[in-house]
Amino acid sequence: MSVSEQLFARALQLMPGGVNSPVRAFRSVGGAPFFVKAARGATLVTADDRELIDFVCTWGPAIHGHNHPRIKSAIAAALENGTSFGTPNPSEVEMAELIVRFVPSIRKVRMCNSGTEATMSAVRLARGFTQRDKIIKFAGCYHGHSDSLLIKAGSGALTHGHPDSAGVPAAFAQETIVLPFNDTAALEAAFAANPEKIAGVILEPYPANVGLILPGPGFLQYLRTLCTAHGAVLIFDEVMTGFRLARGGVQELEQIRPDLTTLGKIIGGGLPVGALGGRADIMDCLAPLGPVYQAGTLSGHPRAMASGIAALRLLEEINPYPRLDALGRQVRDALLAAARRKGLPLQVPQVGSMLAVFFTATPVRDYATALKSDAKLFAKFFHACLDRGVYLPPSAYETAFLSTAHEGAAITRACEVMTTAINAL
Repeated sequence: MSVSEQLFARALQLMPGGVNSPVRAFRSVGGAPFFVKAARGATLVTADDRELIDFVCTWGPAIHGHNHPRIKSAIAAALENGTSFGTPNPSEVEMAELIVRFVPSIRKVRMCNSGTEATMSAVRLARGFTQRDKIIKFAGCYHGHSDSLLIKAGSGALTHGHPDSAGVPAAFAQETIVLPFNDTAALEAAFAANPEKIAGVILEPYPANVGLILPGPGFLQYLRTLCTAHGAVLIFDEVMTGFRLARGGVQELEQIRPDLTTLGKIIGGGLPVGALGGRADIMDCLAPLGPVYQAGTLSGHPRAMASGIAALRLLEEINPYPRLDALGRQVRDALLAAARRKGLPLQVPQVGSMLAVFFTATPVRDYATALKSDAKLFAKFFHACLDRGVYLPPSAYETAFLSTAHEGAAITRACEVMTTAINAL
């Protein structure tokens, strides 16, 4: 029995499903998860000393690769001053200044500890600001596991066949309107049916928890227009896309200003973090200035702030986005070419350093078309890659990530492995 198998056997006795986050359990692709003891650059080192080229990148934060020396040094320096203070610290201010400078729609920001906290707080803030109750979300968009938003969700909820989680009261669900992504007519109908009742609309502007879905021409712009016309708060969940696709996120690429933005992943540099930011008049409704309560003992944690500041400053110095897009296109083109030769239907939506693999002939534009993808064929592809040393997200409905550390030998080898894996299907 391998070391990973031994660890998983122990974990099964102690943790639900043997994991602390559902998608890690490999239920979607079959088999047992491996355990990782180290990571560097584009590589994971398993408990059994296997080296894997990593296309998960901690689900997004490792845009500079794993264990980057600048980020590692920043964490070590912060640790010299203490583990946690429970008071304001200088790094919080520096982080806020960077976020406000990089993201034009954000004038004030509140740090928290996870993306789930950020989106949960954004919804509460939208309701408090507008004095309305209903929220619109889109099927397949995952905004963390708070009750109001775990309805027709993506990510692990979709992977495990429970898009509507048990434990969410029906009364909560009734205040959440779920619409198909990329459907302007459904948006218009929802606003018409709920006059002056919709507090806000929350979405991943590029949904990345149901694979990767890109908005149709004009969809995001029309959504902005509708929210403005009806007095609803537009919330961009850029926990995944923020700083990964551009320093200003999708809103920079699409030239749209949401009212609120949620952030995470990269602003922690690999440590747990989340943030909520936006218009000053809305943000000032948060306690202690306003009536909307939000708090967190470890919010703005000094080590997470130091790590995130180092990651953001690297983005400013090296501007990796053209390089990352070239890497993403290289993987996409290799996959499509291999599938074409094999005669397999394949969709590979890609933007910058993010891409997804859908085994379907149908272009994926929403939750329903994502589900047309052949998940069993993806599972075979996943294991064929893993057996040859490339780790992809262990679900047909997740997004893969690249880092600057993939340049060179790693990306060349990964494309060879993926091509071989498709040929073996």
